[in-house]
Amino acid sequence: MPKSHRPYAPEFRQRIIELVRKGRTPEELAHQFEPSAQAIRNWVRQAAVDAGQRPDGLTTEERDELRRLRREVRQLREERAILSKAAAWFARETNSIPSKDSSS
Repeated sequence: MPKSHRPYAPEFRQRIIELVRKGRTPEELAHQFEPSAQAIRNWVRQAAVDAGQRPDGLTTEERDELRRLRREVRQLREERAILSKAAAWFARETNSIPSKDSSS
């Protein structure tokens, strides 16, 4: 399993991206600095998407919004499930609907 690393500072990423754009290869930079060559390629690709130079992918802003919306949907579904169970419980307690285990 690949080792996990604390996210690199945006300034560091930007400097690495600039070095790639000036002609250095991700492999060279991976040997000189800590990030893997693949991580560097990913940073360069994402920077190109964010700058509108590549149409294939979501911008960082869009990714953040998608992540936020997915989290919100998950929370709303949980809340809806809780409210549904609470409504069913209150209905049984007030005898509005018969219990499932009732034989009458």
